[in-house]
Amino acid sequence: MTDIQRQYEAIFQADYEALCAPSAALLNKHRQPAFERFRESGFPAFGSEEYKYTNIEEAFKPDWGINIRRLAFPVNPYEVFRCDVPNLSTSLYFMVNDQFYTKEMPKAPLPEGVFVGSLNDFATAYPEVAERYYTKAALYAVDGLTAFNTMMAQDGFVLYVPDEVSVERPVQLVNILRSNVNLLLNRRLLVIIGKGAQAKLLVCDHAMDDETDFLATQVVEIFAEEEAQFDYYELEETGSHTIRFSSLFLEQAAGSNVLVNGITLTNGLSRNNYYIRLNGEYAETSLSGMAVSDTAQQVDTYSHITHAVPHCHSDELFKYVLDDKAVGSFSGRILVKPGAQKTTAYQNNRNLCIARGARMYSKPQLEIYADDVKCSHGMTTGQLDENALFYMRSRGIPEEEARMLLMVAFTGDVIDRVRLEALRDRLHQLVEKRFRGELAKCAGCRICKE
Repeated sequence: MTDIQRQYEAIFQADYEALCAPSAALLNKHRQPAFERFRESGFPAFGSEEYKYTNIEEAFKPDWGINIRRLAFPVNPYEVFRCDVPNLSTSLYFMVNDQFYTKEMPKAPLPEGVFVGSLNDFATAYPEVAERYYTKAALYAVDGLTAFNTMMAQDGFVLYVPDEVSVERPVQLVNILRSNVNLLLNRRLLVIIGKGAQAKLLVCDHAMDDETDFLATQVVEIFAEEEAQFDYYELEETGSHTIRFSSLFLEQAAGSNVLVNGITLTNGLSRNNYYIRLNGEYAETSLSGMAVSDTAQQVDTYSHITHAVPHCHSDELFKYVLDDKAVGSFSGRILVKPGAQKTTAYQNNRNLCIARGARMYSKPQLEIYADDVKCSHGMTTGQLDENALFYMRSRGIPEEEARMLLMVAFTGDVIDRVRLEALRDRLHQLVEKRFRGELAKCAGCRICKE
């Protein structure tokens, strides 16, 4: 046991009653068991097989502030934040740090039975549903990071869509980081898509205080029941002072179709874990993501897709563009269990290192225990195509513009997987602005300091 682990165990024990006070009984029920798992496993060890390039304990070492007593932050996100993606009409909700914002809510009605709101409120209003799903996907996490989030989380966000209900308007959650002291926050997301139901969720991360350090742990649990269709999009535009550790757990039943797409445009240090389990026949998953990193930014991605039954399909694509002294890493594993015949699974990681100081580490993996499958994986890391660059320059395109156009084209197929046309078009514009060196924050997504 390390000193850092002992420090957070002591905080948990000393402030246990304060942690429980604002939280629903369901969250508190799982707090102590999660603490025991954390005591047993601790933070993931730096240099271990799955954490070779991200030092979790080092990130937790500073003297972080934790808002255990739920002091209110003086901000109305509906007044200081505006998201203007042309032709994309969303139901907009906010979390300020790790607390769901309830003082003002969208006025557009939701279909009957749909719940969008605070995890604490959901646990009270739908106790049986909440009990059936909360923590159930994250129980098989292999490290103590998820247990830490479970033992410390005091609120979260829930999207619940009952059987056979379609939510036509996309739901948007904006996570705003705001504090005048360095802050550690623990955020929880729970998504339940019932049998034959449909929905789309866009999650955006923004930091309002450029000089404040933030450490965010996040656990996302997604359950897609039989024949459900769900899109989950995540866009990180924080800053160099933000550390973000996110673990997404997806459980899919028979015939479900889920798309997960995560894009990092600005950050400090990000570690994104994806654990996907295809538990019912004919389930389909599309997992993709991209990162644009420069200066000393770091983006670390780990994925584990389990094909547990026959006739399932997964398609995975991650791309990195790294400049200056940025560091990227990707470790992906596809597991095909015995008996999971007729599986089709594809995994690709493609990377560009623009500068000599940039570093990319990649390890795609297949683990197959069935003999009637179609599975492949691939990885390439290189620089811009000099022949293509020469061709464009010979046609009168300045070198800087030609390089930018080639990088935009390189990332295009990840963005093209987005199934919301307005969001897809806006992401193409944002990525181009990022490569041009312009302020990465969307010109229509305005964060105004009060």
